[in-house]
Amino acid sequence: MFSPQALRCERAFFCPRSGAARCGPVRSDSGVPRRGGTIPAMWTPLDNSLSALGESPFWHPQERSLYWLDIPGRAVLRTRGEIGAGGAVERWDLPTEPGCMAPARSGGLVIALRDGIYRAREWGGALAAIARVEHDAATMRFNDGKCDAFGRFWAGSINEAKDRANAALYCLDARRDGGQSPMLSQMADGVTTANGLAFSPDARTLYWADTPAHAVRAWDWDAAHNTLSRARVFKQFDAKPEGWSPGSALAYGGRPDGATVDAEGHYWVAMFEGAQLLRLAPSGEVVAAFALPAQCPTMPCFGGDDLRTLFVTTARKGRPEAELARKPASGMVLSTRVETPGLPVHFFED
Repeated sequence: MFSPQALRCERAFFCPRSGAARCGPVRSDSGVPRRGGTIPAMWTPLDNSLSALGESPFWHPQERSLYWLDIPGRAVLRTRGEIGAGGAVERWDLPTEPGCMAPARSGGLVIALRDGIYRAREWGGALAAIARVEHDAATMRFNDGKCDAFGRFWAGSINEAKDRANAALYCLDARRDGGQSPMLSQMADGVTTANGLAFSPDARTLYWADTPAHAVRAWDWDAAHNTLSRARVFKQFDAKPEGWSPGSALAYGGRPDGATVDAEGHYWVAMFEGAQLLRLAPSGEVVAAFALPAQCPTMPCFGGDDLRTLFVTTARKGRPEAELARKPASGMVLSTRVETPGLPVHFFED
């Protein structure tokens, strides 16, 4: 079982020689968050990136831009110009809450909105419905998702009332090589809040999290035939202690939100309310913990030309004022440099 106490002395620190984040004991100059509303030195907030609840970040290699969503803000955002050099952030307002998105090979985006999956051929362009899902859009919507290496778009749903585990994971195959119409298939179910979707570099394992259950599951994945088997719990985290609140003496490591996988096959997961990002080995062992200057990280991704810049979206919607004063980076996109590169984003094929 995950133990926040065991990780308390294992925080990420910056190596001035390599400029990369490493894991090791906390030191006075380590950049670990301190009280007083400061932002740790190892994390750089992205200018003009404030969102109510940032999600679904990806690095677009051709545009050299970072994309992400603001779910309650109903918007897609992207950087323009060199990140960290005063570049602008563009905003595209949407009709309903977006849960996840991916770039398309032929241009534009595929976006999962509240009631279905849509296609936009260009930035700010018309949204054309590709697939509808049969859930009550008044209480359910799409949440976390991304494309696999074959160009299929995966998206999970969320029960916003959190009264039933009736959310599911869907896969949209819109490839035209077989001559068929776009097909939406339900791949898994039995969760309340779908999150943490990721694929191993060898395309043999699929990861998927249920945030309220504090659990990340894994399946054996036959990517070519797109079948899942041997379902299992990859990592079970400790539940939130009764009476816990931000700043309390009770230890809480958070619950799994969005995730990504690096080139070595390690699973990186944002721990919502835990103020940390964890790196897990393929065995499920926590091998590194990175303290964050936001209580509620939502999803990591790798970017930059060498895929060694780690970006993390965060949330501020509904958080206590005292917490926001103590952690002013809440809601911003944060970045740091890491030694192990990530994997490039997979493009939607249609």
